[in-house]
Amino acid sequence: MAAELTLTDPRHAPARTVGPIARWAVGLIRDERDLPFLRLMALHTLVQIPLGLALFVPGVFAWWLGALYLVLTFTVFFDRFILMLHNTSHRVLFKKQHKWMNQCIPWVIGPFCGQTPETYFAHHMGMHHSEANLEADLSTTMPYQRDSFVHFLRYFGRFFAFSLIELARYHLRKGNRRLARRLLTGELLFVAMVVTLAVFVDWRAALVVFGVPFLAARWLMMCGNWAQHAFVDPMAPEDPYRSAITCVNTRYNRRCFNDGYHIGHHETPTRHWTEMPTDFESKLDVYRDRSAIVFDGIDYFQVWALLMLKRYRTLAKHFVDLSDTPRSEAQIVELLESRTLAIVDRRGAR
Repeated sequence: MAAELTLTDPRHAPARTVGPIARWAVGLIRDERDLPFLRLMALHTLVQIPLGLALFVPGVFAWWLGALYLVLTFTVFFDRFILMLHNTSHRVLFKKQHKWMNQCIPWVIGPFCGQTPETYFAHHMGMHHSEANLEADLSTTMPYQRDSFVHFLRYFGRFFAFSLIELARYHLRKGNRRLARRLLTGELLFVAMVVTLAVFVDWRAALVVFGVPFLAARWLMMCGNWAQHAFVDPMAPEDPYRSAITCVNTRYNRRCFNDGYHIGHHETPTRHWTEMPTDFESKLDVYRDRSAIVFDGIDYFQVWALLMLKRYRTLAKHFVDLSDTPRSEAQIVELLESRTLAIVDRRGAR
């Protein structure tokens, strides 16, 4: 496949700011290109949160209403919120004089989308980007066979059961006491809130509004991270071009602020989401020279599913071959399989 056929991702840049409300809103934020985040925050505040809280009103809850609420949450809000949280963790959204408003995303909206306050920041910003999927990264994929569902279950199980303890210990060991305190405060307050609502108000509403999104978020974020770092070159695992992947031309990119450009994100974590496609286009030679893995037309979760089913031929059909000499399907499959092998770390343990 010719490389130029993969470069049609919409820039997804916000439209020109018009109208008094938009002009007022732009005055609150540091970058006008992030106006879509304010619109999304408004939708959460005016639609999702009131509907979620309404399920706790005595006599209101019914399982069919809970099911409708979950359909709305997962089809309209869930994925876009997590990537809004991701982008605003890397680039502060509100101006200094309005900095208190930066707490609205993780503390007010976050719990309704399964995100415990401060945990994402402490994990993603405080640990993952510092350790870059290498041995010290608590979410590293390297020790696992990355086309094995059994290995994925081990990976997810460790994260789900021990991530809070391991992450707090990590930050304390690194001297990040404030980040450890924020992590524990946010996680424990979330648990206390959900338990209180379940015991004293309505356990069914607590399960639907907070419990199910919490479980889904932890599962899906690990599926995403697994796929993002599934194809690691054992000869250069520290190189983002050889430890991460990029996915182009997907609905996911259009909905989720160009999140598919994971190689470029690890190379420059503060790069604005609207700049990702053009940065990718400008560095095709670098991607080729460093044997980067790029997929066209599938997103991380499709990559994850295809790996779990060992559908390498399907992955090969979506593989963007940037090499000077086109490779056969068999050669592409061989390359992909070689990048999913478990890697013995520098301490000699799998």
